[in-house]
Amino acid sequence: MNEEQAVLDFFAQTENLPLGLAVAEQMDTLREQMNNRLWQELLPRLQALINDHELAWRVQPTEDKNAPDSLVGLHCTTSTEQPLYLRPMMEQQYLGGVWRIYFGLMWSAAPSPDQLGLPAVSSLKESLQTAGFKSNENFIAWQWTAFHPRRKDFLLRYSLQPEKLLGDMEAIFKTLLLEHRVSIEQANAALKTAPRSMTVSLDQLRSKRVD
Repeated sequence: MNEEQAVLDFFAQTENLPLGLAVAEQMDTLREQMNNRLWQELLPRLQALINDHELAWRVQPTEDKNAPDSLVGLHCTTSTEQPLYLRPMMEQQYLGGVWRIYFGLMWSAAPSPDQLGLPAVSSLKESLQTAGFKSNENFIAWQWTAFHPRRKDFLLRYSLQPEKLLGDMEAIFKTLLLEHRVSIEQANAALKTAPRSMTVSLDQLRSKRVD
């Protein structure tokens, strides 16, 4: 019998079950607290990276829509007013019974077919697909990481080697921001200066999303 099964058998006993359930509740809380701290500690590192390379981004936390006190990632916003742009992000998603971190470029709002067809946007998408990124209607590019933020091995690593783990996460984001910097800037510049007809099309798509 392995150690994990022995622990399960112990807490499964009637007299030990209340203790086991209480411990489980506390551990769930601890996992969430560590998860929040992970994103809080990663935020200033990414902002420092952006400042060091003079990139026009501001990093902000991403909250769980169903639990405002729970952080699920980070995203970048522009320093200028622009309704539609591609923003770098890193976030966790619950899929297949586990939490997993992914990253990429997300649309700030729904683009029109004309905006999707802008040469700079198409070129960026192609280069990111060549680099191994996937795409869908919300993301021009996204990719899974090897990080599972609620899993035991991840939390132990975060506890024992926080700087190393945060550095590894920062390095992934750095690659996206710097290797594709020019293409991202060109795509967002094209979206910013798109003809008014495209903006009207975007407004129509937004109204449909609200409905």
